[in-house]
Amino acid sequence: MRSGQEWQDFLQTEGAVQVDGEVSHFGDPVLERRTAGEGDIIADLSHLALISADGEDAGSFLQGQLSNDIRLVSATHSKIAGYCTPQGRMLAIFRIFMRDGTYFLQVPASLLEPTLKRLRMFVLRAKVRLDDAGGSWMRIGVSGPGTPAALSAEGLVPPDTADACATDRGVTVLRIAGPVPRFELIAAGEVMAPLWKRLRTRLTAVGAGVWSWLDIAAAIPTVLPQTLEQFVPQMANLDLVGGISFNKGCYPGQEIVARMHYLGRLKQRMVRARVDTGTQPGPGAPVYAPDFTGQSAGTVVDARPAPEGGFDVLAVVQLSSIHNGELKLDSPAGRALRLLPMPYTIEPDPAASKR
Repeated sequence: MRSGQEWQDFLQTEGAVQVDGEVSHFGDPVLERRTAGEGDIIADLSHLALISADGEDAGSFLQGQLSNDIRLVSATHSKIAGYCTPQGRMLAIFRIFMRDGTYFLQVPASLLEPTLKRLRMFVLRAKVRLDDAGGSWMRIGVSGPGTPAALSAEGLVPPDTADACATDRGVTVLRIAGPVPRFELIAAGEVMAPLWKRLRTRLTAVGAGVWSWLDIAAAIPTVLPQTLEQFVPQMANLDLVGGISFNKGCYPGQEIVARMHYLGRLKQRMVRARVDTGTQPGPGAPVYAPDFTGQSAGTVVDARPAPEGGFDVLAVVQLSSIHNGELKLDSPAGRALRLLPMPYTIEPDPAASKR
């Protein structure tokens, strides 16, 4: 198995129902969502692309482009980082890890081409090569209380802490933040296919949307085509999930990001919420609140079906609106958004920072 297409063909033999190049489900989407909420799951992650960056200047090049300190990325530690315009607005959020001396940047597949094109524009004379590596490395995700034992049974050592990673037996294992143990696995197709088959005897196969729901449960932000250049990193809580270094030096947008951090001018934060009825909200959909009459008070980052019904949502919302009345989706008279607990602390009231 040497290509991404061969991997997709393999998934079809495993019962995957694919829509627009993404695994939608494995035959029972309702059961799959319910299992993700309380059990052990396995998911194909082909909806996430990989960009490889290698060459003697790869580290310094990425250090000058991204919001986090790339010097902290190693064979045993991954990082999240934002990629911004000079105005501080995010074009992408990457998960970055290293394998065999090469950096890999994971990004939604829908952003692969424009992101790779823009990064290459700034290579100039740097000795770095940027390539689409998705066809060479297959990615799967596993999540649930039983997944550490499942990985250990395969001779793999699951990292204990979020963002830690390890490579053994041809498989790179990344620990991802979440309320239950969660891991990404990266390997060549000839290694991944039999591993998938063995893991599936213990885990329930689910579609890509279920994995995205797990990101929402962990309040890990993403940037999608519908939300390009809408968020400064702190608006999407990138600082709260370890995605920004404030002492690493310059990168596009760094001045804006630093000013917001040091001068306390942040007026929006990302929250979790649920909408119980209707159709799935789309990224970029407006959010309204009573204290912002006639204009939106926020923007949907992502939304996915929840295990118990309805849809769970990440949305960037004005801090003043979070506790000033009911949030509504799409219009001031739209569907109610019910706030959910966050897995980490955000500043709920801008007045609190003055007390």
